[in-house]
Amino acid sequence: MYKFSIIIPVYNTEKYLQKCLNSIVTQTHKNFELIIINDGSTDNSLSIIKDYENQYPFIKVIDKQNTGLSDSRNLGVQASSRQIYPIH
Repeated sequence: MYKFSIIIPVYNTEKYLQKCLNSIVTQTHKNFELIIINDGSTDNSLSIIKDYENQYPFIKVIDKQNTGLSDSRNLGVQASSRQIYPIH
């Protein structure tokens, strides 16, 4: 089981996506899962995400129709292997 989950909703961010993902996959801590939710992007975002998924076993990709940021975040939380604890 992973120690923590990183959830990234994506919608048409191909211009910045590689920089974002590189900063995550090159960090020194490795006991995490990365959940990327493609929220119906119409640019090259999904292709970039799939390339990373093929390279890194801790990346999980969810591709869905565009339903908005909140729905994407909630889907990422549901897909997480970690139990969510509220911050007080």
